[in-house]
Amino acid sequence: MLLAEVVTQALAIDLSAYPRWLVVAVGTLCAALVIWILIKLLKVALWLLFFAVLIGGFSWAAWLLVQ
Repeated sequence: MLLAEVVTQALAIDLSAYPRWLVVAVGTLCAALVIWILIKLLKVALWLLFFAVLIGGFSWAAWLLVQ
């Protein structure tokens, strides 16, 4: 690629000013929050899949009954 420009950025956050226990505690809480949100999203997705299977299966059965 003749006209491509490569840009590299390094994102480094200096947390050395904070106590280690605080950094670990906040990181743990953030990870737990992300996992909790993923659990809720998975639960909603599974309910949607459940109802899609029910509606699809009964629709298919009704279609076969009509024919």
